[in-house]
Amino acid sequence: MRVNHAGEIAAQALYHGQAFAAHSASTREMLLHAAREETDHLAWCAERLGELESRPSRLDPLWYAGSFAIGALAGVLGDRISLGFVVETERQVEGHLDAHLETLPGEDTRSRAIVEAMRTDEIAHGANARAAGGVELPLPIRALMRATARVMTTTAYWI
Repeated sequence: MRVNHAGEIAAQALYHGQAFAAHSASTREMLLHAAREETDHLAWCAERLGELESRPSRLDPLWYAGSFAIGALAGVLGDRISLGFVVETERQVEGHLDAHLETLPGEDTRSRAIVEAMRTDEIAHGANARAAGGVELPLPIRALMRATARVMTTTAYWI
């Protein structure tokens, strides 16, 4: 759940960075709406961490700062690319959440419900971004995004 919490910190920052640099008001509002939904996810994860007597990643400020910068860069490249970044990010998050659901103990229905609700919202964010004109990102960019996410998730698990 710590990894999911760190991911929600990063998701908010990505959306805030993208909204900061968005070219159109409609794109900015869509990104800010998604960021507000990520706030709910963050609260769910934080509450569950407490119930599990665990803690958030100590690197949360780093996840936020780095993700904001990445989001702002995506936003500067234009709304269609920024929205494509959302599509790919949410595709990768969906895969992460699917893997998490497979590893959760069957009796942990509380964590399962949280992850399933987050998954539903993330899929919707990606679909909305695609419908708003998000473009498919080149394979090297998608691979870099995946590698960056792997570093964050692995590190957040331990620190």
